[in-house]
Amino acid sequence: MSGDADPRSPDDDRRLSPYTGWTRRHLLYLADRSLLALRPWSTPGHARFDLPGPPSDAGPIVGGLEAFARSFLAAGFRLSAAESDPHDHAGWYARGLATGTDPASAERWPSLADAQQARVEAALIAIALHESRRWIWDNLTPRVREQVVDWLAGSVGAWYPDSNWQWFQNVTHAFLRSVGGPYDQAKIEENLEFLDTCYLADGWYSDNRPDGRGGNIDWYAGWVMQQFSLWYCRISAGEPGIAERQALYAERLKAYLAGAGELFGADGAPLYQGRSLVYRHAAVGALWTGAVFDANPYSPGRLRRTCMGAIKYFVERGAFDGDGLLSPGWLGRFEAMRESYISPGSPYFASLGLTGLVLPESHPVWADVEQPAPIDLEDRVGAIRPIGWLVSGTASDGIVRVINHGVDYSGAVPMGERPLYNRFGYSTATAPVPLLSAGEAVDNQVALIDQSGRWSQRPLIDLISINDHRAESRQPARFARAEPAEGFDTGPELTCISLVRGSVEVRAVRIESAVQAEALVMSGFAVPRKPAPGARTDLVSAVAPLTDGGSTGTTVHPVETAFGADLEVPWCRFDAPESNRWYVVAVSLGDRAPTWPAVEPDRSGRLVVTWPGGAIEHI
Repeated sequence: MSGDADPRSPDDDRRLSPYTGWTRRHLLYLADRSLLALRPWSTPGHARFDLPGPPSDAGPIVGGLEAFARSFLAAGFRLSAAESDPHDHAGWYARGLATGTDPASAERWPSLADAQQARVEAALIAIALHESRRWIWDNLTPRVREQVVDWLAGSVGAWYPDSNWQWFQNVTHAFLRSVGGPYDQAKIEENLEFLDTCYLADGWYSDNRPDGRGGNIDWYAGWVMQQFSLWYCRISAGEPGIAERQALYAERLKAYLAGAGELFGADGAPLYQGRSLVYRHAAVGALWTGAVFDANPYSPGRLRRTCMGAIKYFVERGAFDGDGLLSPGWLGRFEAMRESYISPGSPYFASLGLTGLVLPESHPVWADVEQPAPIDLEDRVGAIRPIGWLVSGTASDGIVRVINHGVDYSGAVPMGERPLYNRFGYSTATAPVPLLSAGEAVDNQVALIDQSGRWSQRPLIDLISINDHRAESRQPARFARAEPAEGFDTGPELTCISLVRGSVEVRAVRIESAVQAEALVMSGFAVPRKPAPGARTDLVSAVAPLTDGGSTGTTVHPVETAFGADLEVPWCRFDAPESNRWYVVAVSLGDRAPTWPAVEPDRSGRLVVTWPGGAIEHI
């Protein structure tokens, strides 16, 4: 990373951090270097960073504001517990605040009324102002304070969709309330009521929930629904009812982290699932928040091992370009991950990953010796029940996999499958094939092929049951229509059961009603034949039939993901499938081929799975 000071990164400290080598000094260094690398791209008054690259749908001016607001969040965390400010981050961002909120400035920011995206950035600026209050807000002139309040006050009366965005409005209002600005208490309460309806159980929120379904799940459950809820309370300290609300949110966060904290590989990689993945190490923001609010289900050293492992994973694999800018992508720059709302400044939402800097060096999360994560020591399989996920981590290869029986990101009216939501499996080492079936198997499918050659999709998933290593769900087979262009033809319902041990999933499928289909296909994880720099090169993905009639093969898709190109997908095909019969395969992803379990009927006709080692289960 480039910059104008501090040319050398701190040395690793293997005494304090035996797993990552990184300490608070490394995170300070990362914050400083990334902020300094932005400065050459600043407008003269520091109100924007006009970074290279194509703009988002919101346009380049809003993109420049995004880069300012999201990096200011990093500066706010950097300054929160700081005893000094050697790079004058406070002065730099104070000048930008004065310029961006000045109605007469050529660099003035779009109003919250005119630019919806500015409503998100206002919340980040509010948090940054709160955390850096003694460095910046307390030293602004009365005129600049008034300008800032006037700009943030555009949140009052502005429309925010029924989604995680309502936390952005509440955080902005909370800051306005804390400095004597205008705010709408009735709207705050209305938003809190809606956001509580998004709560499922065990700490998990389903974003938006258009019809009460629990399938709208991704990393937003942590980096907005959890973290922003508690920062709303932090900014609102002393307000009536806030202490009780903070206790409730902390309890939810603690439960959330007990599951989400297991979604990181031994190399630090977070689970690759859902949208906005260019935010990268924002995924650990909620974990740091657990330490800030005493809502941590792990030891301080265990939490730091996961957080620093994830941040280090991205830093060491090229997340920052040669000029020190955080690129759109996952490992390094990968433009195909740029969604329509992603500007060159959007990846700096990763600043949430620096949340731990609000804790002083004396805090146990920094002072205690790193402790191992479970995946460092042993194989583990568990369930995240509210969302229908089985989570399997294996110590031998350090990979975490999720078997998905509940998340589909769909409402009552089915839409086309989304590769990052509807597939049967996700992992910390692979990405899904970024397309739907076009006559070939994509990864982690259970699909019928009808007599017209159409492959069924899985836009709606209904979870039936789940325990620590078994999940069952139903999915209606939906066939996309050629004419009209929109909509689906509904085929038979499929019941799907997964049994998971170690790196192997036993996947059993039964067609519940009369069927006229050419084939039933089940597939495994997609592994690139040409791994990207920083991606694993030792992955083995395999599928094996465990009941009669299955034929196997592989399909190579000449497309690219963040992990590499030429994606090879193993599959098993059962021709002319019948109803009310179980079709069973085993699916694995690891660094070696596994020993497969066996499936045989018992005397009553029930299928019995015998695992290597002798454990027995019934399908």
